[in-house]
Amino acid sequence: MDALFGLILLVVFAAVTWCVASEGAWGAALTFLCVLFAGLLTMNFFEPIAAMIEDKAGNFLAPYADVAAFVGLFTILTFLGRLATDQIAPTDLEMDGRLYQAARWVFAAATGYTTMAILLTAVHTAPLPRSFIGFRPEGNNLFEFDAPDRRWLGFVQHVSERVLPSNRIFDGTVYKDVPGTDQQVWPSFAIRYATRRQDLESGAGRKVGGGGSRGSTGGSPAPAAPSAPPSF
Repeated sequence: MDALFGLILLVVFAAVTWCVASEGAWGAALTFLCVLFAGLLTMNFFEPIAAMIEDKAGNFLAPYADVAAFVGLFTILTFLGRLATDQIAPTDLEMDGRLYQAARWVFAAATGYTTMAILLTAVHTAPLPRSFIGFRPEGNNLFEFDAPDRRWLGFVQHVSERVLPSNRIFDGTVYKDVPGTDQQVWPSFAIRYATRRQDLESGAGRKVGGGGSRGSTGGSPAPAAPSAPPSF
């Protein structure tokens, strides 16, 4: 049973890779960029959209707001991005046959892995048990070998903190009084959503972050720093 979830991820990776490779080298490269940027935008906006859905939906639909906003936004943004690139660059580029084959499969595999990682991240937001059919929020969910969801979350966190720094980081509390450091960010995405799913499973039904709060603290320092990073 533990291998079932890894098998599902492998099927997603193989199917996306095969479909994207059929678009050729140039199409695969464009699709990879579309998926990458759609994923980043989704991570930035899905929680506010989920909050709006939750406000409008009834109690029955409220637990599905996060995953619906996540998957819906990612699908729409990827489709619109690919549609735009088809209009801007409708023809393929001529290149050497060996380079063509290498490029299309490399970009296709990168697209497959990124898509798998983003959809695996979406599973965290679904109103499912904390652990099921081999999925564990703190585990290496790809056959205990790799954790694509944590790699994606780490990439998003890096872009938020280092590449596109702003007053609002993607996730986590900023502690400025940790001994021996100037500033430290402790993300909590997986912990928050694992706690939410556990509460839903137990019937408590608490919203993400407690008290209905979602997302990061926007870079605001906490009143006091704990002695160690939070853990499961």
